[in-house]
Amino acid sequence: MEQRISMVTLGVADVGLARRFYERLGWRGQEIESTVFFQAGGMAVVLWGREKLAGDAGVADGEVDGFGGVALAHNVRSRADVDAVLQEAAHAGAAITTTARETFYGGYAGYFTDLDGHVWEVAYNPHLPIAPDGAITLPDLGESPSG
Repeated sequence: MEQRISMVTLGVADVGLARRFYERLGWRGQEIESTVFFQAGGMAVVLWGREKLAGDAGVADGEVDGFGGVALAHNVRSRADVDAVLQEAAHAGAAITTTARETFYGGYAGYFTDLDGHVWEVAYNPHLPIAPDGAITLPDLGESPSG
């Protein structure tokens, strides 16, 4: 298996409402068959009805309430960009769950949730420069012992 993520699909309660939320963030989507696709750098973020996604994946919707153990990250080029994106998200209707703060790795980050509770981290990491196309390249972190 190649080491790559091609798409992140978010199961949402209302595709139209979720699309408008992301478009208020400045994203531009394309819809086909009640599914919205957003180009996000070299990958795509997809909005699809939560029940349809659960059925397609063969899992029961609603078995688990609350945090699903997944956070999407949006890295930016500066600390000021973190504040600006969080403000933009709040204006679009997001709930700010953690205001921006200094991080243990020397960066700056905060979190918000979209209308369906999907968690987004907005982060500036001085160790992960962002290419003009928005891509990041992980630095060589050295060998780590494995157990």
